[in-house]
Amino acid sequence: METVLLYIVGILVVAVGLVVSIALHELGHFVPAKLFGVRVGQFMVGFGRTIVSWRRGGTEYGFKWLPLGGYISMAGMYPPAAGSAERYATTGFFETLVQDARSASADTIVEGEEHRSFYRLAVWKRIIVMLGGPLMNLVIAVVLYAVVLMGFGIAQPSTTIGSVNECVLPATSERQECAPGDPLAPGAEAGLLPGDRIVAIDGAPIDEWDAVLTTVRDAAGEPLAFTLDRDGSTVSTTLTPLLTERYVIDDRGQLVEGPGGELLTQQVGFIGIGAAFETAQQPASEVLPAVGDNIVRVGQIILTLPQRMIDVAEAAFGPGERDPNGPISVVGVGRIAGEIASIDTLPVVERISALTGLLASLNVALFVFNLIPLLPLDGGHIAGALFEGARRRLWALFGKPDPGPVDTARLVPITLAVVVVLGIMSALLIYADIVKPITLF
Repeated sequence: METVLLYIVGILVVAVGLVVSIALHELGHFVPAKLFGVRVGQFMVGFGRTIVSWRRGGTEYGFKWLPLGGYISMAGMYPPAAGSAERYATTGFFETLVQDARSASADTIVEGEEHRSFYRLAVWKRIIVMLGGPLMNLVIAVVLYAVVLMGFGIAQPSTTIGSVNECVLPATSERQECAPGDPLAPGAEAGLLPGDRIVAIDGAPIDEWDAVLTTVRDAAGEPLAFTLDRDGSTVSTTLTPLLTERYVIDDRGQLVEGPGGELLTQQVGFIGIGAAFETAQQPASEVLPAVGDNIVRVGQIILTLPQRMIDVAEAAFGPGERDPNGPISVVGVGRIAGEIASIDTLPVVERISALTGLLASLNVALFVFNLIPLLPLDGGHIAGALFEGARRRLWALFGKPDPGPVDTARLVPITLAVVVVLGIMSALLIYADIVKPITLF
């Protein structure tokens, strides 16, 4: 019963964190819009029917039933059509959509307050308004990463030995247990024990585990003198690394794949010991690089999203397994949060840290995703403003009159198509997270 309650608590923590992140995202749009004089009719968190709302200063604030997004309603998002608008009324379905969008935008403009329309803002002001939301998510992510790294700390390998292998098996070996005839691991043969702290190798002081790995891998067949601290006493021993096959690992600790998707291996020195991990608080200088690495990972997922969605579909409707580094829905995020919260073998502090890190990653995802240059995403509005600014400069360069605002309403059919595609992708991910969820533990 306690495990179930903790599972629910984990889901609720992330759900509340997501709602707060969405509200702050919209606040990032709202504040500069108000500062620049734009009339904001609504500030809503969620979609669907309104749960509760109140009006203040000409703006209706409220919450809706489906907390999967939010919006602010700014007056005059689309400029009026150049020339007569009636000519679009009977030219087809898509033109009707465009005209309906213009009409809906015009309805948000109060008579006598035309100057408070969004489309009338200078290009740089529109960019600031639309960047405000994603940047708010970035700020949240930086703050949460700072809490995790500087407050809670992260588990990292220490110079203390955590495990000692009995034998040496190649990385590609199908066996996981030692058998008679397997060569004895040099670490076990030399008497190394879990809990020993490596002080020096060949007289060179050891301050981090990477120094142990580098020294051992480059010294196959060469004797190494280890100086250890064992329960406060100094112990010295000599061992010779064996040349064996290990998987290639990149700077982020990930296995490296070859052109055909196979895992790459290399011949390196090996003594059969593993590091003990300990939680260590990180300096402030580590926060921004951590956020940057997360941004890169999310960007890579988005750039390969079509293939990743195909992989998700094949896993959901077939026997394959989900990629743990692939895209997931809010349902999948909730399941992971529940798993984290209900693991009773982890200290409470570590579970809180993991949930905080999960919320930080969610905000990074919101930051990157909203910058995609497609309407109705923030990046689409930014791209439209940049195009308008470039066009005006080009026209001025050739001595032409100001062409006026870009008719972004003409992109409404594309916007509708993007919404449909996003809806299909969301439905697929939710289904996959129900029938074939990603599990981390």
